[in-house]
Amino acid sequence: MIARKLLVLAGLAATSLLAACTDASDMGHDMGNVTQERLLAADDDPDNWLSHGRTWNEDRFSPLDQINAENVDRLGLAYTVEFDTNRGQEATPIVVDGVMYVSTAWDKVLALNAATGEVLWRYDAEVDGAHGAYACCDVVNRGVAVWEGKVFIGTLDGRLIALDAATGEELWDVVTVDQSQPYTITGAPRVVRDKVIIGNSGAELGVRGYVSAYDTDSGDLVWRFYTVPGNPADGPDGAASDAVFAQFAGDTWHGQWWELGGGGTVWDSIVYDAELDQLLVGVGNGSPWNYRVRSNGQGDNLFLTSILALDPDTGAYKWHYQENPGETWDYTATQQMTLTHMQVHGEDVPVVMQAPKNGFFYIVDRRDGSLVSAEPYARQNWAERIDMETGRPVELPAARFAHAPYLVTPSGLGAHAFHPMSYSPQTGLVYIPAMQTPSAYEDNAGYTRHIGRWNTGVNFLTPPAGLVPGDTPEARRAYVTANTKGYLLAWDPVAQQARWSIERDWPWNGGTLATGGNLVFQGLPDGTFNAYNAEDGTPLWSFQTERGIVAGGISYAVDGVQYVAIMAGYGGSMGMASQSDWMRRPPPNGMLFVFRLDGDASYTPLPPQEPAPYASTDETFDAATLATGQANWFAFCTICHNGPVNPNLLRSPVATDANAWKAVVIDGILADRGMISFAPWMSAGDAEAIRAYVLSEAARRAAEEERE
Repeated sequence: MIARKLLVLAGLAATSLLAACTDASDMGHDMGNVTQERLLAADDDPDNWLSHGRTWNEDRFSPLDQINAENVDRLGLAYTVEFDTNRGQEATPIVVDGVMYVSTAWDKVLALNAATGEVLWRYDAEVDGAHGAYACCDVVNRGVAVWEGKVFIGTLDGRLIALDAATGEELWDVVTVDQSQPYTITGAPRVVRDKVIIGNSGAELGVRGYVSAYDTDSGDLVWRFYTVPGNPADGPDGAASDAVFAQFAGDTWHGQWWELGGGGTVWDSIVYDAELDQLLVGVGNGSPWNYRVRSNGQGDNLFLTSILALDPDTGAYKWHYQENPGETWDYTATQQMTLTHMQVHGEDVPVVMQAPKNGFFYIVDRRDGSLVSAEPYARQNWAERIDMETGRPVELPAARFAHAPYLVTPSGLGAHAFHPMSYSPQTGLVYIPAMQTPSAYEDNAGYTRHIGRWNTGVNFLTPPAGLVPGDTPEARRAYVTANTKGYLLAWDPVAQQARWSIERDWPWNGGTLATGGNLVFQGLPDGTFNAYNAEDGTPLWSFQTERGIVAGGISYAVDGVQYVAIMAGYGGSMGMASQSDWMRRPPPNGMLFVFRLDGDASYTPLPPQEPAPYASTDETFDAATLATGQANWFAFCTICHNGPVNPNLLRSPVATDANAWKAVVIDGILADRGMISFAPWMSAGDAEAIRAYVLSEAARRAAEEERE
């Protein structure tokens, strides 16, 4: 803590470290002045972006219209700020009275002059790099919350920290998780009535999810709600969730789910419904994914994949709507929730809208959790429909892959993931970064628990013969690749149908921003930041950042000038787990790009760089070794090393040296970079078998590219 405070104080004193740093007192107001009253009136304050979704409705719509469909071609760069990490950038900046607060990967925070980009202060939470091994989906951070002169950030190692908004000085630092377990925090906190709300991540690695409220002044725990029950032998938790699990939710679980936590992490969407004074919480998938492993294939497993309504002051249960009873595909309900009103049978009804992973667009009555409507917004093949009488899906039995593999769409990547959607009250449309992501699932009959590593209970396959067209494994993989796509989708929530869409050849799209200028902004993983006509999707403007974009943008105004800002930096789960033609080299450091009309700033383009050659060797390996290596590669390695964010092992010179490989994989010499020792899960012989498979696969791919 002392080191972090010294970093802040030294930074304030030494402008050479902060690139033309401006004293916070020069801003001419109390920094971080966000209150309950201001947030209640945020819709009438378009110059600021006071909370994660701009207002408590979380519609990500800016009423500003100085930049509009008629003049967006004049949009130019106002300034950039480069970060000190090349990991994924997913944060939504907060802008309060001319000051921008932004978090980056590895839980660092900057306060900027929002008109010039001058740095006011920096803060580093100093997360141990080894903790990156617990991050299922990169060492990202989705943003801070600002409240009454404080800035709050959750950290990868499970802490919640309060900073002074004027200086960046640390005010308090509390641990919110059992740090001996593989918990992480990547989501943005929310604040309601002097309580800062935070969840956590880690379901794939085996944890029990919950959401907590802390006092904004002291950091003291106010309440906690567990989203899945604990071990019955341990008795009640002494938490706000005890009553509802005793009443009915506990009876929906079977087997020994608690051995891997049960999952249900609250890793992203948390929305305060000021109209009905309730907190809406999006709950994640089970741990393990496979329902038969997790709960003996029995029960609904509440509150997995649910929208959960709680009392914001006490955490007491109010209602829930479960989207996937007995969830088994990683179909989380943690995706963004947006609040609005809708005419239902002639009645004006307060509703929450969500486009979760499972491919259905849900509209739920905020008063009691009853279903208003649900229709597929993306291709899906796991359910016939959602039954409007019961609110439950009518599933296709084969989709549960209990007796045979099934090519399910969407896969666990989802039809919509963390990338924020936006809703324009002007057009009445929701702009969704949608995906089509098929994957072949098979029940893992020989499932072995790996405490602290991925535990799904699912085998992810090249589709077997007969499941999809193709006489060879290569042809069947090509079929899946050809049917993996992304869309910018304009969805009419009243008619529950698409108004327009733009198809991509890749699934991963950045978040969207809608504005009063009849515009929709979206960044893409090819590095472009784009503006479209919100009515019909006509492309109007594009800027190449040379950095893949997965975050959502914001718009704000300072001294009568409208700005649009976006965090650029490729990463997240797709950035670690899949390759792209434009991302065959390690990503550069992330950057904040800010635009205004007639902006004339510039930045230095990246130099050309070819990917490193594939690793090659004269060594030979027998079939049994390669088979062992392949199995362990898919069990432990591909989730982090199949994309450009982490080192591409097929192109790594370390793979050509058995001693160097062992030093990394077994001895853990790179633990401070997130590559911990895998000795708890594999032998040195297993690690060597992985090296053999890596070299064999590198040779195969090199030969394929040479033929092309």
